[in-house]
Amino acid sequence: MPRSQKNDNFIDKTFSIIADLIVKILPTNKESKEAFYYYKDGMAAQSEGEYAEALACYYQALKIEKDPMDKSFILYNIGLIQASNGQHARALEYYHESLKFNPNLVQALNNIAVIYHYYGNKLFEQSKLQEAKLMFDKASNYWRKAIKLAPYNYIEAQNWLKITGRITEDIML
Repeated sequence: MPRSQKNDNFIDKTFSIIADLIVKILPTNKESKEAFYYYKDGMAAQSEGEYAEALACYYQALKIEKDPMDKSFILYNIGLIQASNGQHARALEYYHESLKFNPNLVQALNNIAVIYHYYGNKLFEQSKLQEAKLMFDKASNYWRKAIKLAPYNYIEAQNWLKITGRITEDIML
């Protein structure tokens, strides 16, 4: 039995039932359905902290999936796992890859900014001010893109951009 069907959480069960119905109703090919089931099992494993299993499911889904939008979310979720495991450089790779398939994936833009901001703070603590500034500038570029797409999200990032003088008129609310 796939992991997504074992879930005891009411909301997750409801999502699984609805998703299964949609997949059965919508005209889609066998490969897309198979990729979706791997993706769904990956999400279930990820939500339970079973990252190795989730990654295996996501990698399998990625091999099968043809739709660029769906690929972007698979790559994004792999990036989430890498980041949660402290593998920030690998997470950045997956987030950037997800943006190739979906340049408007604001979550990926935000997470890239968060990692660059984290790097900037670490460099600042080491008194590597020039390198820190470069990381902070990268973070601000990605946050500005995310905020432009989702102006009511990422309030903390907006505040940081304002405080540091990095916000531009075109994204101010």
